[in-house]
Formats: sequence, C-alpha cells, structure tokens
Amino acid sequence: MTVTERTTASTPAPGHRRWRAARPWLGTAARLGLAAVWLAAGGSKVGDLAASGRAVSAYKIFPYDLAVVIGAALPFVELALGLILLVGLATRLAAGISAALLVIFIAGIASAWARGLSIDCGCFGSGGDLAAGQDPTYGTELLRDVGFLVLAGFLLVWPRTPVSVDAALGRDTREEESDDE
Repeated sequence: MTVTERTTASTPAPGHRRWRAARPWLGTAARLGLAAVWLAAGGSKVGDLAASGRAVSAYKIFPYDLAVVIGAALPFVELALGLILLVGLATRLAAGISAALLVIFIAGIASAWARGLSIDCGCFGSGGDLAAGQDPTYGTELLRDVGFLVLAGFLLVWPRTPVSVDAALGRDTREEESDDE
C-alpha cells in the first residue's frame, strides 16, 4: 500500500462525515422523543394508580394483587425514565431499561391479541376491558411500540448527544472512539 492509498483509506467518505455530524442530533431527537413518550405515559397514569393496576390486571398475566402493585409502580418508573432521558443522564442505561420495558409491553399486547382479549392497552391512560362494541387497536399499538423500541435501540448504540449531562461529564464516548478506526 502506498502512502497515498493509506491517506485515502483513512479519510472518511463524505457520506460518513455527514452521518457523524447528524448522528448526535438524531440521537438528541430520539432521546427527547423517548423522554416525551415516558413522561406522557407516566403522567397520564400517575393520577389514578388503581386504574393503572386494573389495566395491568386486564392482560390476565399476573394475579390481581401483583398486577395492582405493578400498575401502581409503572407510572413512577415511566416518569423516572422520562426525566433521566430528558436531561441525558445515563442515557445508555435508560435506553436499555426502555428497550426492556418496550419488549415486555410488545409481548403483553401480542399476548392479549393472540388470546382474543378485548382490552385497551393502558399505555397512555387507564386501559382495561373495552366496552361492548369497541374493537382493540393491537396492530397500531404494536407498531407504535416497535417505533419507540427503534428509538431506544438507536440510543443503545449511540447514546452520546449534545446538550446532555452525559456530554457534560464526557460519558459514553466508546462509539466515537471506534468510529475513528
């Protein structure tokens, strides 16, 4: 390999440079979007924890008493994730917890659909059994949650975003170091 070839090989292509310039801002949008989702979901449930418990119970996966405890705790977990993502603290960890929760939610909705339950997912409100004549919207709910999972996945791979506590502390630089190779 000649010196010219080595220099050319180490110079990023224009598309790569654009990606490296855009990626932090795409990450910021993903982080703030996912934060908004968690804040909206938790905020819509925190005022009526009993309804949140009934929504979890409607999935018929857990015993009623456990479903009530999960339903009462879930809004606070969602609000905490939303706040952590909003400020950009421990973004990779928050994205990982978000991804795990979203996989659980996707599995729960798919399970309800497969078992023929007629429930509202309770994702952004009280949820529970649907009234007679109402049809569940499982397909839309699954697509929406898969979209949120994509946001969490992006942040798992590229958690460093400008204007965040992580950036101020110099955290999560591993992906930037590996991109330079």
